Amino acid sequence: MLISGDAAMLERVDLSLKKATPWLVLNGSGPAADLICELLDALAAGPMSPPSPQPEAEGSKSPSAELRDRARERVRRHFTAEADLEKLVDRALSIYQNRDLITVFHGEQESSDDFDTVLLKALVRASKRVSSDASEYTEELKLAVAWNRVDIAKSELFNGGIQWQYEDLEDSMTDALINDKPQFVRLFTENGLNILDYLTYRRLEGLYRSLSDSSLAFTLLQRRLTERQGLAGSLPTVPCSLDRASLLKSPISEPSSAKELSLYEMSRLLWDILGDVCEPFYYSPLKLDQSTSTRRALKHMKKLLLEECPYKEQRCLSPWASLFIWAVLQNRSEMAVYFWEMAGESVLSALAGCKILRELSKLESETETKLSMKELAQKFENLALDVFSECYQSSERRSFTLLIRKSPVWGGATCLQMATAADARLFFSHDGVQSLLSQIWWGDMERSTKVWKLVLTFFLPPLIYTNLITFREQEEEGKSEEVTHGRDTDSLDGGDATVFSLADIMQTEEDAEEYAALRAKLKGASNPKRPFILLRWREFWFAPVTSFLGNVLMYFLFLSLFAYILLVDFKPPPPHGPSTLEFVLYFWVFTMVCEEIRQTFFVGSNTIYQRMSLYIQDMWNKCDILAISLFALGMCCRMFPWSYEFGRAVFAVDYMVFTLRLIHIFAIHKQLGPKIIIVGNMMKDIFFFLFFLAVWLLAYGVANQALLYSYDPRPNWIFRRVFYRPYLHIFGQIPIHEMDADKLEEGIQCTNNATLIEAGAEPCMSTYANWLVVILLVIYLLVTNILLVNLLIAMFSHTFSKVQENSDTYWKFQRYKLILEYHSRPCLAPPFIIISHLHLFIKRRIRRIPSVKIKHFVLEIHGRQASKLNMWEAIQKENILSAQNKRERESDSERLKRTSVKVDSVLKQMVKIQDHNRRLRMLETELEYCSSALSWMVDALSQSNLIKPTRPPPILRDLTPLSPTNCPMNSEI
Repeated sequence: MLISGDAAMLERVDLSLKKATPWLVLNGSGPAADLICELLDALAAGPMSPPSPQPEAEGSKSPSAELRDRARERVRRHFTAEADLEKLVDRALSIYQNRDLITVFHGEQESSDDFDTVLLKALVRASKRVSSDASEYTEELKLAVAWNRVDIAKSELFNGGIQWQYEDLEDSMTDALINDKPQFVRLFTENGLNILDYLTYRRLEGLYRSLSDSSLAFTLLQRRLTERQGLAGSLPTVPCSLDRASLLKSPISEPSSAKELSLYEMSRLLWDILGDVCEPFYYSPLKLDQSTSTRRALKHMKKLLLEECPYKEQRCLSPWASLFIWAVLQNRSEMAVYFWEMAGESVLSALAGCKILRELSKLESETETKLSMKELAQKFENLALDVFSECYQSSERRSFTLLIRKSPVWGGATCLQMATAADARLFFSHDGVQSLLSQIWWGDMERSTKVWKLVLTFFLPPLIYTNLITFREQEEEGKSEEVTHGRDTDSLDGGDATVFSLADIMQTEEDAEEYAALRAKLKGASNPKRPFILLRWREFWFAPVTSFLGNVLMYFLFLSLFAYILLVDFKPPPPHGPSTLEFVLYFWVFTMVCEEIRQTFFVGSNTIYQRMSLYIQDMWNKCDILAISLFALGMCCRMFPWSYEFGRAVFAVDYMVFTLRLIHIFAIHKQLGPKIIIVGNMMKDIFFFLFFLAVWLLAYGVANQALLYSYDPRPNWIFRRVFYRPYLHIFGQIPIHEMDADKLEEGIQCTNNATLIEAGAEPCMSTYANWLVVILLVIYLLVTNILLVNLLIAMFSHTFSKVQENSDTYWKFQRYKLILEYHSRPCLAPPFIIISHLHLFIKRRIRRIPSVKIKHFVLEIHGRQASKLNMWEAIQKENILSAQNKRERESDSERLKRTSVKVDSVLKQMVKIQDHNRRLRMLETELEYCSSALSWMVDALSQSNLIKPTRPPPILRDLTPLSPTNCPMNSEI
């Protein structure tokens, strides 16, 4: 870069130009820089420069001599004191010969923001002069990445003139990823970089090592690394050979404590965040199994890392998904959205990103970062909702398949499972999700079936075979399946090429394989009546709505039996009791315990610990545990005379717990469900109210007791007067005769003797400062009855108005959980559910028949069908992105941005036009000179006798409108 400079600087510039070193010259900065700028400007004009008039005897000079004269004139102007002028002229001409390597920066014409643009273009231009090979431009590309000038990279490096290879973009891609340059990542992937070749497990580990030490993900990874080092022993530093040149060739070694991070720590981090929704990530290259214990896994990793680590050179199976997770963990919004666009399974990927970000936001301590994580999580939920909405509009059946499809990329998770884990209530409120849930809920029955018909059929099963309840015809399903096989060439935009029957997902654990066998037998059965009878029986009794109805009816019967025993038939301890009905109640509760055990230990394919933790997370499961525990305690206590009454009291409390369980049952109701959500949120407000109330109760109760009674050591009466009596004051129960000295009742037996009081006598009320008791009562009632009660009402109103807007969304989310629960339950309700349990035990433990429906709402798709579904989903995603881009282009901000770019372009063109006008002015001067010279020559020849004209001289036309003074361009300038 040349700024100013003296005569000696010309020699340095000339020598470096001969070595093909590019120069950036700042015009107007000093003698040497101004000389070079004038040389490039004046000499490039060539014959347009006005030659000095020479006598005719000297003749005309050669072009090189003419250039030399012009160069000499400008050198003399800038370096008047230099003695060796000709040497400087030679330097100037030599510099002019290498003018392709010189770039001039006009400070008055270009803004300071354009300086990096000019500099980078100078380097690119010099590289193009040397060679057209892409390898010659890697340093310039790295500089463009470092300056984040993707516009220059597009216009100068990726304009089609350079054939970029994968090896040329590899290092720059890593720099762009680490330094959060998503536009460059997009540019590289569009111009020759194959992500499948790029992302190996070694490079993925390197990317995780580049995490900032202040990020939450880095802290969590370090915890896992510390755990591995603590349990498995410290590993050697960089156990596998880490060739930096082949790894990343970028500064990702900081901090040094992250050098030993391996794929195992990443897998454990994702497992901690995603929970039991997905199978562990990256276990396949590490040769680990999901059932492997933590200690065994750590030992295996110690042995693996001490060897050659063959997994590091393997390609990542799902590179876009892995990069998406890496970007989400760092809360990089633009980068994560781009990787989501490139990754497959758009709906599930967006929900997974939402889940990761919401879990990280719970662990994040910085408020600003926590808020940005929540905003990005909501953005991904909206993306999932938009894509699924587009899919649902395109094809209802395919969208249903999309929701329950088991994903190999995301560890076998489904969209419904991931949405549940991510608490994506807005996603669940979509009509498509609710339509699928309703279809599963009703089974093969029509969704418009009235509830009274179900109840009547429940008590009169033969009505199943009448037209009271309408069932979907199986022939229609068969036709749909036949059409499906013939639709391989259907359009992916809207054809229903993926069709599944609810029979594939509606089976419970004990009847999945039998239902399929029954369908096969129906086709070849010789007697059509018997298969129809069995099929219609199963279609009714194995629907979740029937199971729910049976459980509701039997639960009401259970509560009625429990209440009758407590109120009428609660016999004394043995040998006089319990009664027969009480034994029936015990057996009934025993079947409930069996069902809870089944739900805890035999539902799902995770480990026992994971199943237990998943079971205990549900609030209503905790309620069931409390109810069963109280029932067991009451049953044991009522068997003995000394604890009989206590057992009866426990049973009474337990009945309340069992009755409250009805709230969960009626959560499925469309009107009651949202109200239950509102009541649940109001319960949280009550706890805040009770906190303030307890403060005033304690303050007023202690002061009131101390003023009224100077000495009363009885604990039960202290509790009543300190807490119970002030609480009753809120509801208007104020015993004035016990508090106001003027209204004391006569004849009350009391004493002030401490000995008698300790023996149980009633103490006398103190009349000293009784006026203060009345004042405290007034203040207490003012605060509690007016202030706190109205505060509670205001909190309830706020909660109601806030939750009412989203209560339908919350209810739909709770509805999914209830449908999922009864979808997995056996069709028989307690106490008859024991029959289903015995049936399950015989099939699973004795006959060893595996369960087809271990997991709920899961449909495995392989091969061509899975590819077609992924392609169809990708097309819908592209439709959404195209519509979003169109809206963004039409927005006011984008229009202003495009207008600003056009204005900048016009301003730059105006600068160029001014330069052209200057040159045109010079050309007009030359033309005037040539015109004058020709006129002089014509006059001289006409006056001489050398030539005899054969015709008169031409007449000069009127060129006044085209004269330089009247030229429109000159007038404008």
